[in-house]
Amino acid sequence: MLVLGTSFLSGVFGIAGGMVLMGGLLFLLPVPAAMILHGVTQLAANGWRAVLWWRYIDFRVVARFAAGSAAALALFSFLLIVPDRATVLISLGLVPFMAFALPERYAPHARRRGAAEFAGFVGTGLQFVSGVSGPLLDAFLVRMPVDRRIIVASKSACQVMAHGMKLVYFGVIVTAGGDAVSGWLLLMGAGLAVVGTSLARTVLDRITDRQYRTWTKTIVLGIGAVYLVQGLAILLSPA
Repeated sequence: MLVLGTSFLSGVFGIAGGMVLMGGLLFLLPVPAAMILHGVTQLAANGWRAVLWWRYIDFRVVARFAAGSAAALALFSFLLIVPDRATVLISLGLVPFMAFALPERYAPHARRRGAAEFAGFVGTGLQFVSGVSGPLLDAFLVRMPVDRRIIVASKSACQVMAHGMKLVYFGVIVTAGGDAVSGWLLLMGAGLAVVGTSLARTVLDRITDRQYRTWTKTIVLGIGAVYLVQGLAILLSPA
């Protein structure tokens, strides 16, 4: 149900569902296993969302994002960083505030030179530390004066790249191919993610661009505040 609900939430807003799912998985699984299961479900959800809205994808932005994403994988493969639960939660909480704190006039435009590559590098790096990067991508995509479907479709395609890199990092490089998560659990998570994403299409068609932007910001900042408090509580609690 957690995967189904969060995939529906992401299907509508293109954001927030991954944050909720990551936070829930952290309290059920070790960090590497949580990252792998989260990566599979989000890869399935974003991949299916990209298929549903493929006509709206800005493929030039996605290709440039992929180049930055590959660079981040190369760097982290050398550093081999595996964050603890408190670090992941604090990062989850800070990401949306960092993204929305950027003033409108300084917000990087995804179609500007170097912006998509930078988003790919930083966004995928955040995937390795917090498990999510959606709020950061919004700083590059949501503020563009384009149809909400272009934003959701392009962001979904970029997220496929980022989550794919996360799976390679935690599923192959960090765990060296170990059975961190049951194959049946991964398959079930991917299936539920596709169902939740499909159910959300009707809602996205009915809401306005203004409603989309307003609710996106409200939801993601509220979730971020909760995770920030939880992470700090774990960090400051006696061992």
